[in-house]
Amino acid sequence: MLSLSVWLVESVQLLHLFQEKRASVKIALAQLNPTVGDLRGNCQRILEAAQRAEQSGADLVLFPELIVCGYPPKDILLREGFIQACDRAVEQLAQEIPAGIGVIVGHPTGRDLPEGRMANAASLLYQGAIQACVHKLLLPNYDVFDEQRYFRHADQEQIRPVEFGGLKLGLHICEDAWWGQPDTFYHNQPAHLPDPVRILAEAGSDLLINISASPFEIDKRKRRQQIIQAHVDRYSVPYLFVNQVGGNDDLVFDGHSFVLDQNSRLRLQLSGFEEDLQFFDTSTLDDGTSLTVSPLSREEQLFDALVLGLRDYMQKCGFTDCVLGLSGGIDSALASAVAAEAIGPEHVHALLLPSRYSSEHSVADSLELAQNLGIDYETVPIDTVHQAFENLPVIGDDLREAPAGLADQNLQARIRGANVMVRSNQHGWMALATGNKSELAMGYCTLYGDMAGGFAVLCDVLKCDVYLVSRYVNQRAGRTIIPENILDKAPSAELAPNQVDQDSLPPYELLDGILKGLIEDERSVRSLSEQYPRETVQWVANRLDRNEFKRRQMPPGIKLSARAFGSGRRMPMAARFHWDDE
Repeated sequence: MLSLSVWLVESVQLLHLFQEKRASVKIALAQLNPTVGDLRGNCQRILEAAQRAEQSGADLVLFPELIVCGYPPKDILLREGFIQACDRAVEQLAQEIPAGIGVIVGHPTGRDLPEGRMANAASLLYQGAIQACVHKLLLPNYDVFDEQRYFRHADQEQIRPVEFGGLKLGLHICEDAWWGQPDTFYHNQPAHLPDPVRILAEAGSDLLINISASPFEIDKRKRRQQIIQAHVDRYSVPYLFVNQVGGNDDLVFDGHSFVLDQNSRLRLQLSGFEEDLQFFDTSTLDDGTSLTVSPLSREEQLFDALVLGLRDYMQKCGFTDCVLGLSGGIDSALASAVAAEAIGPEHVHALLLPSRYSSEHSVADSLELAQNLGIDYETVPIDTVHQAFENLPVIGDDLREAPAGLADQNLQARIRGANVMVRSNQHGWMALATGNKSELAMGYCTLYGDMAGGFAVLCDVLKCDVYLVSRYVNQRAGRTIIPENILDKAPSAELAPNQVDQDSLPPYELLDGILKGLIEDERSVRSLSEQYPRETVQWVANRLDRNEFKRRQMPPGIKLSARAFGSGRRMPMAARFHWDDE
């Protein structure tokens, strides 16, 4: 039996050996913004970042999940030849990476798999070759994720550390870190699948590395760090997390990559909502330092996500300019402010489209907003066109029978939408729809009218948040961008005399609370009626269900919440559920 003194000496020697082993590795976290399907462009970004990392003395650089093809690739994965093209791109990339640096990239692969099968993979590229490849075990199949449609689960016996620079790297992919999360709608993995992080930690990993394409939701950064910290607390192994950034279709990826040391101290925090390349040296793991990062407010997160999502959607779809209608209301005001920040005010074109029911202050407020933003604008009154419809046979009779009725109100909205689309078509500008989530939920919007457009920038922003973010726009600028009158006046569509939204809808503070419960939390009418008036909850729930057909026809928008309208919320249109039956 060893004496205590000999045991202590040997333990110290082993500690020094471990520290020396770690000291040799300087790791770069490369938070990039890929374009889905652009294999050449994405690989060029990877190569340039790897070259910068090598010039800064890095030994290893980490890239996000599926960075080679971009995330989410969706059914482009099923196109004949696409997976083979991805595999060839990775092989070529391995040959082009500087010889002195290792690179970990995410990519889809069909290599060494049965015909027609593919995996969500991460490969270590080093010295001109693919040195190791791991597959994702936990394939998310909830909300906007549909990975089991495409990929096969990793073989459990192949989950083991990857060796590099004398270290065992516990490399795993995105959802593999989320095993066992107790959410209502999330992470319902087959019971027989184990925890990949536990396997890697118990296999002696010196570092745990997660490469992700984790989409933005409010306070998602905090939640990720809580999940990763739980792993570190359990296994006392340093953890590196690198995330994609940028907008792809309806998803925004916020980046916020980070490093926690073995004591759960935050050692590195990358930027949010922009590309970033930062470095972490394993020799500093034991120096006891830590970072303190202030959380972003709700309105900051929403604004940054809206700007990034709109900018990337336009750029990746080939648009340079956008056009929208300015009504003098809060929604179009915020949409135009987001657009001006995203693509520059010189690329934003507004149409002021007053009707016979528009108030003088709405036009004045729109003019003040456009001038504050420095955007291009034109005033095009719609009453002449409105009158032309009233003078038509049959249709005109219907309109005269119920002036300012529902058909007449929707007609005005459609005349406005047609004007916006003419400008869009003539100049190649993307048309912005400006409706918010509260209105879309209630069907308080017009098909082919205010819903017309190429992108619904506010479709996942509840009305109360529209006001919150609008006030932040002014606070952020340090001056008045959105006029105080727009912020203070009662919201109105101004399609009928003296019309305000609250004539047709509950107060937005009440409505938004009920909608959050019904949509994001999937609560029942009975449950919500313990918190809100039962009659109001019932009315909102019925109207929410009845207007699914409208939302099915809305333009794409930006997912910001846990449950957004669009690909992540798949409700039937021809359905009938009596809430009294719950």
